[in-house]
Amino acid sequence: MSSLRKQNIVSFYKLINELEDIIGGRRYLRDCNGRMNFPDRGVYFFFEEGEHLKDQKGNSRVVRVGTHAIIEGSRATLWRRLSQHKGNENGNFGENGGNHRGSIFRKILGEAIINNKNLKCDTWGEGNNATVNIREHEHFVEEKVSDYIRNKMPFIFVEINDDPSPASDRAFVERNSIALLSNFQKDIIHPPSEDWLGYNSNRERVQKSGLWNQNHVDETYDPDFLLVLKKYINNIGN
Repeated sequence: MSSLRKQNIVSFYKLINELEDIIGGRRYLRDCNGRMNFPDRGVYFFFEEGEHLKDQKGNSRVVRVGTHAIIEGSRATLWRRLSQHKGNENGNFGENGGNHRGSIFRKILGEAIINNKNLKCDTWGEGNNATVNIREHEHFVEEKVSDYIRNKMPFIFVEINDDPSPASDRAFVERNSIALLSNFQKDIIHPPSEDWLGYNSNRERVQKSGLWNQNHVDETYDPDFLLVLKKYINNIGN
């Protein structure tokens, strides 16, 4: 099974490299806004500075996979989800903040930054809402999260414009990409660098998967998702 997974990971990264070339390279959220030509729906793949495939310094390791609108009736767009991760440039509490309660990506990254830098922010991640005073107190961490995601984590995306549903192709590609790449309770393939920020996470699934993901890291993947991903990559521009 491990050898098959290795082969599938090689196939996955070939597709990722092909996708990157087709869409004209990686983007940084610092350079992105809602006026840009993002597809309505898709799957995104984040990289991270300093994170490479084992013994392949020229090839970056995917560190987070995500999508949106997998609940029937959802109207969320790809850019809306990415903008939640990016945070706001001009908010009530100052520039370049954000709301980690609206982005699990920001939440888990912020936890790791707090631990890594020995910061004091006891309210981080508590509850689904927060008072103005709490949000103001948390702003300095939100700033650090925004800086990290915008400037150190380039990304690419593939358009998969199907209807919102747990059975959508977007959900299928997201779920199985994570399950394939995750090292959680599996043979370790392409481990993180020794000083990967994720090792500062409170979450075992982040630490041991090597991904900024929690869901699907313990699942078995369906290799047929590679055919689905390839189909949508080939559809770009057609």
